[in-house]
Amino acid sequence: MPQTKKALILAGGMGTRLQPFTFFVPKPMLPLADKPLLEHLMVWLKHNGVKDIVLSVSYLRHMIEDYFEDGERWGLKISYANSESPLGIGGQILSAKNLIDSTFYLLYGDSVFDFDLNKMMAFHLKSKATLTIGLMHYAEKMRYGIIERDEKTGKVLEWREKPEVKGLINVGCYVAEPTLFDYIPKGKMYGFDGVVRDMIKGKEKVVSYVIEGKEFLDIGDEKSYKKVYDLYMSRLGKIL
Repeated sequence: MPQTKKALILAGGMGTRLQPFTFFVPKPMLPLADKPLLEHLMVWLKHNGVKDIVLSVSYLRHMIEDYFEDGERWGLKISYANSESPLGIGGQILSAKNLIDSTFYLLYGDSVFDFDLNKMMAFHLKSKATLTIGLMHYAEKMRYGIIERDEKTGKVLEWREKPEVKGLINVGCYVAEPTLFDYIPKGKMYGFDGVVRDMIKGKEKVVSYVIEGKEFLDIGDEKSYKKVYDLYMSRLGKIL
């Protein structure tokens, strides 16, 4: 059984793709049936044995802090790391550096999960990696037919009507070592993709863990939010 039970959740984004919903409510606090998205995520973490949670907050942070407080109502210990200015995912992570000193889970605050998190941790520890990236299988049928042609002559070579694109995608769930913080520049807008590339260049071991048999549920835009909201409402049942 993994020894670590700490998670860092990034909950400081502005959620611009979900405006106007996020003008007055931070994205992690948008409702999914009977509770906010972030609460679903933390309850899932607790079910996986994680009771020590750091929330990296910024935009409308007081709504998050006032709702969850110290986490006692959920049997959790919640700490807050505040990023004063928008510095991307890298800045959100770096704001929690002083609160984390051992192997930890790193999660984006706009996704919900349903898998055995301990198995991912066990895989990470066995691989002796600095960072393990959670992946899921994803497939989407394109809205349009794809025409392949000879670029020189313009001759049509093939017509593929609304093909399905398949692949493995990053779902925003990681296991990391504190060494990760060393690759994030201070006071600079920096995406996590850049952090990972720098880690690979620095010869850190970065591995992937495929989460099988699950659907990726994120709240990236209005369409995906409605899909996940409807799913959670169906689980809750009709309120008479």
